[in-house]
Amino acid sequence: MSSATYYRKGSKANVRLNSVIGWLARHGLSLAGAAEMSVRGRKSGQMQRIPVNPHTHGDGQYLVSARGHSQWVRNMRVAGGGELRVGRRIRSFTAVELPDEEKLPILRTYLEKWGWEVNQYFQGVTAASSDEEIVAAAEDHPVFRIEVRN
Repeated sequence: MSSATYYRKGSKANVRLNSVIGWLARHGLSLAGAAEMSVRGRKSGQMQRIPVNPHTHGDGQYLVSARGHSQWVRNMRVAGGGELRVGRRIRSFTAVELPDEEKLPILRTYLEKWGWEVNQYFQGVTAASSDEEIVAAAEDHPVFRIEVRN
């Protein structure tokens, strides 16, 4: 499967759980650092909402698409940013997609923190995998560096 088409759809239970996590974030309760992201739809122009796990690595903040080239990723590529929400706190951000060769340290620390939730989408790659294995998986998992404007 090529990197442009890799996408793992969530199970019905996962979709329901994501809905609950998004609702909780929208109402001020962040589970393990989750937030609700809004990004403008590239076709509809409407804001699309999805729960995400903003990830801090070094001095940067990142959004990783564990499921691959999802609709929010395609929308982000066009919109170039969006909003993160936890309760009444809404933070706008700009986003720049990282090239595959820059993803290794971010993906490794993301899997260390969030692997319990996302390993199923990484086809056997975990935080304990070799650098080569993580680099090989990088093209299937878009990563955006975000700059939050408070």
